[in-house]
Amino acid sequence: MKSLKDVMTTDVECCAPDDNLYQAAVKMKKYDIGSVPVCDGDHLLGMITDRDIVMRGVAEKRPNSCDVKEVMSEKLVTADPGMIVDQAAQMMAERQIRRLPVVENQKLVGIVSLGDLAVHTSTTDEASFALSEISERPEVHH
Repeated sequence: MKSLKDVMTTDVECCAPDDNLYQAAVKMKKYDIGSVPVCDGDHLLGMITDRDIVMRGVAEKRPNSCDVKEVMSEKLVTADPGMIVDQAAQMMAERQIRRLPVVENQKLVGIVSLGDLAVHTSTTDEASFALSEISERPEVHH
């Protein structure tokens, strides 16, 4: 069985807690990603998502110069690099997580997305299940 260290992305773009929302948004656009880990060195502090920027930033009339630490999500679910891929997929489905930070000795060592899980044949069913559990019902969209 594969573990997360076999499938995780290790070249992870991060923001510093005192980076501003504009810098985080530019990074998301540049790398075509919807979330960025917020780290102090290699220590994971939180995640900033495009939704955080909209809901806690723009909708609350915060300026683009607002620090990432003011709007980031801090209560994170993380995984260990030795976690079995199937177990991670199940956890992601149960907790509605699209991207799972991988932490070892309190240091960010990688990130696993549903896409990372989906490209591995042994986890195709689990990744599909996770995606279906995380995706909103069609009637929710307007």
